[in-house]
Amino acid sequence: MQIIKNIWFFFQNQVLGMKWLNSLIGNILSVFGIDITEHIGGSIQFFIYDTIKIFVLLSFLIYIISYIQSYFPPERTKKILGRFKGITANALAALLGTVTPFCSCSSIPLFMGFTSAGLPVGVTFSFLISSPLVDLGSLILLMSIFGGKIAVAYVIVGLVLAIIGGTLIQKLGMEKYVESFIKSAGSVDIESPELSKRERMVYAWEQVQATVKKVFWYVIIGVGIGALIHNWIPAEIIQSILGKNNPFSVIIATVIGIPMYADIFGTIPIAEALFAKGVGMGTVLSFMMGVTALSLPSMIMLRKAVKPKLLCVFVGIVAVGIVIIGYIFNAFQFILI
Repeated sequence: MQIIKNIWFFFQNQVLGMKWLNSLIGNILSVFGIDITEHIGGSIQFFIYDTIKIFVLLSFLIYIISYIQSYFPPERTKKILGRFKGITANALAALLGTVTPFCSCSSIPLFMGFTSAGLPVGVTFSFLISSPLVDLGSLILLMSIFGGKIAVAYVIVGLVLAIIGGTLIQKLGMEKYVESFIKSAGSVDIESPELSKRERMVYAWEQVQATVKKVFWYVIIGVGIGALIHNWIPAEIIQSILGKNNPFSVIIATVIGIPMYADIFGTIPIAEALFAKGVGMGTVLSFMMGVTALSLPSMIMLRKAVKPKLLCVFVGIVAVGIVIIGYIFNAFQFILI
């Protein structure tokens, strides 16, 4: 058993976490006379290490996910989801979101397409919640920083939130609050051609390039903010606002996250720095979820597809769910860490 644990810790720290890379960068900076124990040197080390690590893992994961995704084009996915009803359909839509590595804004066109195809609005909202919130890439990146328990727990609660959120929207009869042009658009029932393995590999590589280009500046900004928090802002200040002793820390983190716009890959460096400063895990995850699931730009886009009442219900359900998840994680953090 101890051998298995050692192998796992090595995989988590050295393969996923790339701790060897952090040490290597520190040694190189020291050769050039940069003291990594000081604010500037530590910030440079954090920035270089996290940027390289995120883009390496991101490129590898997007390639694998996109290759798998090539077997499930939108037309085929619509047909698969259309065969199921009730909570089973919500669960499948939420799981579908885990293999679509999109930010919230990129998920909305697919949401509109699925709704136009006649899928129940609750099912499409389960997809819309899950897609930016939970994906295989976030699982691996979270595992590289916070460990396997936190990463798996985050994915599970994200899926549960997506399933419950979509089910509630369906039960509340929100279909009538979808804009009429979406419901009347219909869909073109065209079978996608079968791709060869080479074509799938080309498609996967194109997705890597497109995704990296799309998230590049968000990652850079996120890592920059993380380096600032990690090396320049005193822990006492952060803990006074978002620390475990503040009963409103989860709510504050969620509210702060909502106006921002980034995907999961841009928020993870900030989450890493906040956690290192003593912020509770639930508070950190609530911030991440607020940024990725309820960003202001995505809500503006979504308003074009749904009426204000449905938009408010969606935001309310997801926000309350995020806050509840945050408090639960804070309460049971000692078990997960």
